[in-house]
Amino acid sequence: MGFFDFLTEDIAIDLGTANTLIIHNDKVVVDAPSIVARNRVTSKIIAVGQEASLMQGKTHENIKTIRPLKDGVIADFDASEQMISMFIKNIPALKKKFFTPALRMVICIPSGITEVEMRAVKESAERVNGKEVYLIHEPMAAAIGIGVDIMQPKGNMVVDIGGGTTEIAVIALGGIVCDKSVKIAGDVFTNDIVYYMRTQHNLYVGERTAEKIKIQIGAATEDLELPPEDMSVQGRDLLTGKPKQVSISYREIAKALDKSILRIEDAVMETLSQTPPELAADIYNTGIYLAGGGSMLRGLDKRLSQKTDLPVYIAEDPLRAVVRGTGITLKNLPKYKSVLIK
Repeated sequence: MGFFDFLTEDIAIDLGTANTLIIHNDKVVVDAPSIVARNRVTSKIIAVGQEASLMQGKTHENIKTIRPLKDGVIADFDASEQMISMFIKNIPALKKKFFTPALRMVICIPSGITEVEMRAVKESAERVNGKEVYLIHEPMAAAIGIGVDIMQPKGNMVVDIGGGTTEIAVIALGGIVCDKSVKIAGDVFTNDIVYYMRTQHNLYVGERTAEKIKIQIGAATEDLELPPEDMSVQGRDLLTGKPKQVSISYREIAKALDKSILRIEDAVMETLSQTPPELAADIYNTGIYLAGGGSMLRGLDKRLSQKTDLPVYIAEDPLRAVVRGTGITLKNLPKYKSVLIK
């Protein structure tokens, strides 16, 4: 390998349903929505990431926006591959290179993923010049990114609420002892809001607007200490067909999301009930760590804490916890070799 070392670049990728993040040289160089816009006639990719996300829901029949990942796994192989390769080409440090370097990559995958889906991720990576491709389970990467020493014989519980899946895992001795992956996460929250606006306000809102609502006033409980201000939402009135605006409070969003959050709570409870007693004792002391964008939902930490009677901590910069953990494993490959899936 020696001679080729300088031709090889290391990158860590968190290929998420909602956002894709890439770390190169310890810096997050790509942080963009996982979405591509394709011209239907020529089937060329017109835009990717942020640019494509602005087109979402506003396209004419010649442009189609695609989210290549669904529920944390690759749904559109072609689009995902083009998306990854465009992102990698956009990395500033690699742009200057005379020829495309071979890449050594670590990519995170959901813990409930099948062999076939795993191979899809690997093949995508190999097609974009990945010479050595390692995979790591998301909860594991999240734990490392939060700063938990996963190699210790101590139990830690991580709940990673992403866009497509919520990953719950109890981790000890550098492995996952018990885990649960549920397909209730950010995307479902967004759809809950669309449905609520339709049924309660006769207002038809797009996915992007619903996501804006979720980020601006989304809440998991109706009793928040610092409630956000009401938000005015524009959409199409289903009765008259005219554009209209309504004002929404966080309480309504808490109602809209209640059922989905209940299912996440249940999944956490189920995982706790499968935890071996010695590890349960550890978790009683260490509590639960939250990562992923969904953990930023107001009052979710409090709600989980009330349900489980455990302390709940939110990772700092939860959106990047997973990719940070992935980057750390890449830097210390020998130490984390046992954690990675070759």
